[in-house]
Amino acid sequence: MMTMRRRTLKALIFLFLFIFLTSFFFNYSPTMVTTTWFPKQMVMELSESLKKLVQYRPCPCGHCVGQRKVSAWFDQRFNQTVQPLLTARNALLEEETYRWWLKLQREKKPSNLNDTIKELFRVVPGHVDPMLKKRSVSCRRCAVVGNSGNLRESSYGPEIDSHDFVLRMNKAPTAGFETDVGSKTTHHLVYPESFRELGENVSMVLVPFKTMDLEWVVSATTTGTISHTYVPVPTKIKVKQDKILIYHPAFIKYVFDNWLQGHGRYPSTGILSVIFSLHVCDEVDLYGFGADSKGNWHHYWENNPSAGAFRKTGVHDADFESNVTATLASINKIRIFKGR
Repeated sequence: MMTMRRRTLKALIFLFLFIFLTSFFFNYSPTMVTTTWFPKQMVMELSESLKKLVQYRPCPCGHCVGQRKVSAWFDQRFNQTVQPLLTARNALLEEETYRWWLKLQREKKPSNLNDTIKELFRVVPGHVDPMLKKRSVSCRRCAVVGNSGNLRESSYGPEIDSHDFVLRMNKAPTAGFETDVGSKTTHHLVYPESFRELGENVSMVLVPFKTMDLEWVVSATTTGTISHTYVPVPTKIKVKQDKILIYHPAFIKYVFDNWLQGHGRYPSTGILSVIFSLHVCDEVDLYGFGADSKGNWHHYWENNPSAGAFRKTGVHDADFESNVTATLASINKIRIFKGR
């Protein structure tokens, strides 16, 4: 780290001297009559060069997922400026995004979103880094663990737990399945209807599909008045308020528009987790996605391998989402471990 800082400092000093001497040389007259020197231009040039140096973040891993000019397909879809997490500073939604988001769960009389967000950030942090401090780490390796039955007898547990971030979703249990799915979880993506109790140091990432989901967070951490959305939901949750993060509604639309090209009614939690990881991680490994080796679609904790419930939900295009992850793997942006 110190070596990198010294190199940066040397580069800045060299850059300053180069601009100064170049400016002086081109403004020097052999008749000893000085022409106008442009310190403002020099400062502007120096400022632009400094910006490039500060913004440039060399890939700290073998293959950083965000590297550009590797695939035209990827570059057309990946927009690094879109922020994955909702904060007090980026909470204003564009009208088009807001109207699209309202249609996801078709709320008849949604509460005022601005008022709801103000109330939300009174009980959960509104100042989180929307990129989860990605720029402050050397190489963040992430495991996104899906719920496929192909994890059964995979023995992936220790490998999954070796990652810096381990993302899980919805009802996924680990107790009793540690050998195959691991025991470590850093971030768990849920919505009210799919909530399960989390470990003490696990960050809950709420994926809000409707205004009431945000209200539920406020209620579940304070009064406990909301007990039903379209199904019964927990009235209270044992999650520390500083461990509650909110998936940005605009990011859901970004996944739908850029990555799914409008397929399905809205993205599944699985693909939302994958694209989320592309933005906050340097290396991404997928476990527990897709069918098992016999073509069955089921959850790893189910005893009925032919259940197939999570593939045919009626709102997600599982085949198109699978094609997206397969394409990401084919261009070496992610790795997919298919299990058994």
